[in-house]
Amino acid sequence: MEEKRVPEEQRPQCPVYRKCGGCQLQNMSYERQLIWKQDRCRKLLGKFGKVLPILGMERPYHYRNKVQAAFAFDKRHNKIISGVYQSSSHWVVPVDSCLTEDETADRIIVDIRGLLKDFKLTAYDENTGRGFLRHVLVKRGFGTGEVMVVLVTGTPVFPGKNNFVRALRKLHPEITTIVQNVNDRRTSMVLGEREKVLFGPGTITDTLCGCRFRISPKSFYQINPKQTQVLYNKAMEFARLTGRERVLDAYCGTGTIGIVAAKSGAKEVLGVELNRDAVRDAIQNAKDNGVKNIWFTCGDAGEYMEGLALSGEPWDLVFLDPPRAGASRAFLTALCSLGPKRVVYISCDPETLARDLGILQANHYRVEQIQPVDMFPHTQHIECVVGLIRTR
Repeated sequence: MEEKRVPEEQRPQCPVYRKCGGCQLQNMSYERQLIWKQDRCRKLLGKFGKVLPILGMERPYHYRNKVQAAFAFDKRHNKIISGVYQSSSHWVVPVDSCLTEDETADRIIVDIRGLLKDFKLTAYDENTGRGFLRHVLVKRGFGTGEVMVVLVTGTPVFPGKNNFVRALRKLHPEITTIVQNVNDRRTSMVLGEREKVLFGPGTITDTLCGCRFRISPKSFYQINPKQTQVLYNKAMEFARLTGRERVLDAYCGTGTIGIVAAKSGAKEVLGVELNRDAVRDAIQNAKDNGVKNIWFTCGDAGEYMEGLALSGEPWDLVFLDPPRAGASRAFLTALCSLGPKRVVYISCDPETLARDLGILQANHYRVEQIQPVDMFPHTQHIECVVGLIRTR
């Protein structure tokens, strides 16, 4: 039988593929992308154990439930534009629709741009620090259909605010809440500290792995909910919960992994997170899901684990889902001192994952399973979940 040949390259479907830089692999067929990612994981992680076949998406388009657009004034064409920053720059590439972004969110952003002209509102100018609208952030609950719109403004003054909100809701009745976030600083950070709810409760909810989660403007929530379910189901499979485990959820964020574990058989779960807003959301999420065997604390996960290790308390399992830079040396030292029987490591960068697995392996942990998951089709990013067991 002749082996099926996978084409090396294809013409990118996006007209701003080269200018944007967000979808680095769009010149490959999706099948080829998965092969590329599998090979990369095998090269970086194969020395620790067998790398299972990557879990891809059936429909790898419009999967992003969070869409963020920068606004600027195009002097050449004398009009306001919205889109994404060109890779490694602050030059806005105009984008009306994106193959990876939620289509509802894209339509809302385009209509907000049109309303700016109708209401004689300006786009923010980074060079002068003047102007009204800096960014628009749209989050949509794929499971609930709820939609949040965050208008990031350079000033708290919002002329015609009530009429603007009414006009936007008339165009998009699916919007369930609108928030004004004020960012009047010269910074590359998108969101500022001050917020004002203009319509609705100021939050939305979504469903994930049979649980409901509250999403606020600043809270972290996985970008691709469909693949997040695949990822978390694998994490629970690798955890091998029996109902007797004391579980620590490090870098717990708004409590998604910990709450799923608490409902999936853990005896008790403790979540540790440095961000106070995330901890507040996590506590509310546990209440909303009726989960009573989970607690949350605000603090540095590494320092907290050091204290637990000194107390001599036994912990059976640690979940860790660190940022792209991976876990710090201090965190891994504290983890090894705590000495849980199992570790489930969720990583968004196989390079830093390889570094951290090397440290854990040198400290009596053996890798049992490595499962890549394609959370971000058409990009170079690769998510992996790894199950480890203590050998002594």
